Amino acid sequence: QVQLVESGGGLVQAGGSLRLSCAASGRTFSSYHMAWFRQAPGSEREFVAALSGIGSSAYYGDSVKGRFTISRDNAKNTVLLQMNSLKPEDTAVYYCAARMGPSMSSSQYNYWGQGTQVTVSS
Repeated sequence: QVQLVESGGGLVQAGGSLRLSCAASGRTFSSYHMAWFRQAPGSEREFVAALSGIGSSAYYGDSVKGRFTISRDNAKNTVLLQMNSLKPEDTAVYYCAARMGPSMSSSQYNYWGQGTQVTVSS
């Protein structure tokens, strides 16, 4: 069982930066593939980024490549999402998720946080 709690969301102007954090419970954090998804009102949940258990393989959605960076600190059971050059279209609720093994499909993730709102003003 893994419990996830996101933090770090907020309001930022276009071109600005935010860093999201996801704190995980459990003793086997490094066994989990961690990911970030986002969902805007009226839209489906969208894959943002994912990272393997030891941080050796990272994956990004096309809309965030080159702007967002996912990282993790297994000693602190934490995964981060550094978001730079933010755009109004990045506005969404951002969710942290965990599963065993890599996937970019939200339906395959077993564990989810409650989400944190990111709003980018133009």
